[in-house]
Amino acid sequence: MSYRAPLPEILFTMREAAGLDQGIASGLYADLADGMTEQILGEAAKLAEDILAPINRKGDQQGCRVANGAVITPDGWIDAYRKWQEGGWSGVTAPAEHGGMGLPQLLDSACQEVWTSANMAFMLCPMVSAGAIEALVAHGSSELQRTYLPKIVSGEWTATMNLTEPQAGSDLNALRTRAERVGDGTYRIKGQKIFITYGEHDLTENIVHLVLARLPDAPPGTRGISLFVTPKFLVNPDGSPGARNDLRCHSIEHKMGIHGSPTCTMIFGDNDGAIGWLVGEENRGLACMFTMMNNARLGVSLQGVAIAEAATQHALAYANDRRQGRAAGYTGDGMGPIVLHPDVRRNLMTMKALTAAARAICYLAATATDRAHRATDERERKFNGERAALLTPIAKAFSTDIGNEVASLGVQVHGGMGFIEETGAAQFMRDARISAIYEGTNGIQAIDLVQRKIGMGGGDVTNREIADMRVTLRTHTAVNAPEFGKMAQRLGEAVDALERATLWMVETLGSSTADALAGATPYLRLFGIARGGVSLARLALAAHRKAEKGAVDPAQKAFIAHARFFAENVAIGAGALELTITEGAQSVQAAADALAVA
Repeated sequence: MSYRAPLPEILFTMREAAGLDQGIASGLYADLADGMTEQILGEAAKLAEDILAPINRKGDQQGCRVANGAVITPDGWIDAYRKWQEGGWSGVTAPAEHGGMGLPQLLDSACQEVWTSANMAFMLCPMVSAGAIEALVAHGSSELQRTYLPKIVSGEWTATMNLTEPQAGSDLNALRTRAERVGDGTYRIKGQKIFITYGEHDLTENIVHLVLARLPDAPPGTRGISLFVTPKFLVNPDGSPGARNDLRCHSIEHKMGIHGSPTCTMIFGDNDGAIGWLVGEENRGLACMFTMMNNARLGVSLQGVAIAEAATQHALAYANDRRQGRAAGYTGDGMGPIVLHPDVRRNLMTMKALTAAARAICYLAATATDRAHRATDERERKFNGERAALLTPIAKAFSTDIGNEVASLGVQVHGGMGFIEETGAAQFMRDARISAIYEGTNGIQAIDLVQRKIGMGGGDVTNREIADMRVTLRTHTAVNAPEFGKMAQRLGEAVDALERATLWMVETLGSSTADALAGATPYLRLFGIARGGVSLARLALAAHRKAEKGAVDPAQKAFIAHARFFAENVAIGAGALELTITEGAQSVQAAADALAVA
């Protein structure tokens, strides 16, 4: 089944859940007015459907390979990248002064979703480059910006982020890569980095590596990490690639999924050391890298949505085509389509509803990011900066968990054929699995949410988010449309559970950090369910209003159906999550002896 970009669902979510129309009316999104949103998304959809989706399966089957020290991408990758570059898609959000379009994050998030649904392995390369652009814009010197940004923004060159090392994993305190001052403004980098996405490839003539390393006199821990620009080829005065730098790809990983994306082990400094230039200040590299990582975390959250959407489309098409058994009430000849069986229908509705909720959360985070940068009022910028900080770990962890769950349900809908590679259902599951691991595992996102985010502003940021949810639910209760079922009641119970769990979490952090962290992951899940469910309720309200005005659109009924299903079948688990958070810590702590290795 070919992927089709769900533009009606995406646009409706942008407008009614993420506030696109309000942003256009207020001038925040003036550059998206007069049909510009629809036009750009339409072109993005063509790229996804006509160029990226057709090579997705081939990328999975062929993978990448190393020959004579060079990484060769799958058939069709180079041509697809040329079309990507020619479309100017590398610079959607990049500043105009560096050759970008300067468009909002909300629009780019929608584009990222459709491209990633079509081909996640391909899109990892542009996603990492986008983070490097943001880091160089925020922290790079004017000379570094002049040298590298126009080429990366245009897509002529790509970029990477080099953090992880074999002994370090997510613990950057353990980094050993070294940087030596030369005295001419450059540094010599020596060390090994692993899991480097598109660290080597044949798509562009140069690759710009952003590398974390330690100076000889650096303080210990993360306070002693610096960030360096270290290109594959040094740059000549005219901007062209020059001599080869002292770095190489040692090997590529043989992965469970995303086979079309080369994940490299990189060696810096076989000889005198790779030449690098400092980004920002010495020993302040982690702050610079977090600019990249926050960008990447939103990108990865959209991977969860994208894979969920693609897996849902695939499973729904199969369920309507596959005929087996006779569902209760079926009166046709022979066997009926499996979509009529209640259990299959439940699986498909779960997939639809979870995907829609994750999409809404990601778009909310994107809008908050836009308002933090674009609003003219300082208080509004501060408020939305805090809101984006709160929503980002929720978006990353909740959405990627959803991507895994929905992809697994897609295999289940296919039955035995889902376990067979030829149907393509298994690829979604294999590709999705990494999203909950990289750019900070989902457990790390939960720790970040609990320890750093819910207490921002003395808890005001979280309280405002909960208050915003209650406004929507009050409107729901007032409307009381029969087709809403018990939506307002069930979502209200979920928000109540979230509020009580938040109070418990804040109080427990002051007395027992271990107990609080034992409940961090279920707490993040609870937050995602409440925020996602209420966002779907907003979509249901908007669909109901359109129907009252005489608009007859089956898609509007679907928004109501998805929201009601989520409320009555997913959100009802909020109470159990609350108990897990508030009463489960002791059983987690008591498990230490049971898990000890003899």
